[in-house]
Amino acid sequence: MEAENFNLQQYLDRIKFSGEIELNIEGITKLMRSQLFSVPFENIDVQAGKVISLNGDDIVNQIVNLKRGGYCYQINGLFSLALQEIGIPHYYVAARPLVNPGQNAKTHLGIIATIENEDFLIDLGFGGNSIRKPLKLSEVATEIQHDSDTFTLVKTEDNDYLLQILIGQEWTNLYSFDLAPQRWIDFKPANYYNYSHPDSVFTQKLIVVLQNPLGKKIVSKNSLKVMTNGVSEIFSFEDSQLNTILETEFNLRLEKS
Repeated sequence: MEAENFNLQQYLDRIKFSGEIELNIEGITKLMRSQLFSVPFENIDVQAGKVISLNGDDIVNQIVNLKRGGYCYQINGLFSLALQEIGIPHYYVAARPLVNPGQNAKTHLGIIATIENEDFLIDLGFGGNSIRKPLKLSEVATEIQHDSDTFTLVKTEDNDYLLQILIGQEWTNLYSFDLAPQRWIDFKPANYYNYSHPDSVFTQKLIVVLQNPLGKKIVSKNSLKVMTNGVSEIFSFEDSQLNTILETEFNLRLEKS
């Protein structure tokens, strides 16, 4: 993906990143977490019936200038622009979400980046179950702690990678992927499905997620779920309160229509 309007310093200001970017695993982890904790995962425009653009300039304008969020293509696409600017080799992979029964097309985008001669999965755009650090591909069948979440990568019979998260005492499948490089244009059909098809989870309900070092906040339909150190609280609200919650809890200020 390309974007003529991408400016690294403006991006760093948007994600509240301070200091120099170190081109090692610690530095890229800090960059990833800064964006993850500043840019919400959200499908507000899908719910409003809008077309979701994959144009790089549109993505930068939405997230950096308008201080909005997005879903995987926009969020990971923006991070890809930052990696490109600082010189971290990477490419896109197509992933098959396994969370919702029946939603099994490869509609998710992940990033494979080479950092200090190791290949890592980077993904800031899988909603409430996003990994929080680059995940080393060589560490298969290993429990990996990301704050209060525990992930693992396993190999399938088809030699794909399968990302799982530990929920309670059980491993839950998140998505599978292989390492075949994808071009940006390859995601246009899946993007069209995500924002327009009635079977898409994004057209069915509002989803807003913002991660933080202690947990995450999630809006789904008329409830706000606050997770702190693995403990959940759920608050119900009326439709009329939605914009206030989006502004106070997620720093999302929507344009008046």
